[in-house]
Amino acid sequence: MADIVSVSGLFEGSEDIAVARELARAFLADVQAVHGLPVSEYAMDAVELVVSELVTNARKYAPGPCLLTLEVVGGAVEVTAWDSNPTPPTVLAPDPTRIGQHGLEIVMAVGQSFAVHREPVGKRITTTIALADDPCGAAAGRRP
Repeated sequence: MADIVSVSGLFEGSEDIAVARELARAFLADVQAVHGLPVSEYAMDAVELVVSELVTNARKYAPGPCLLTLEVVGGAVEVTAWDSNPTPPTVLAPDPTRIGQHGLEIVMAVGQSFAVHREPVGKRITTTIALADDPCGAAAGRRP
């Protein structure tokens, strides 16, 4: 059985969004340096962006803390954010004229998957991002 490679953090203030991004970057640096798994620069940037968007939304729309978990599964990292608000997020249709509220569009565009699960208290949002770029040269992320 392989070791589980994961990290979690609890965030309660808007200033913690930067701390969440740093947690993600440090985690992926360790995944590469300590565990020897390839992590592309694209994956570093995409995970940091997704973490920022999910933690920002949790802090903005849910009372109480946000729990962030990053876990390596196969050749990808699952990014999961839990918050206390049971209402699923509204995924708006793409609209280039809209100012703001593009966070979930971004998360869905860079992730290979996107899921929202209701919990006994609140909800959990999970997306998966490939750790390495496609061997054919395409950037890692959602495939057409």
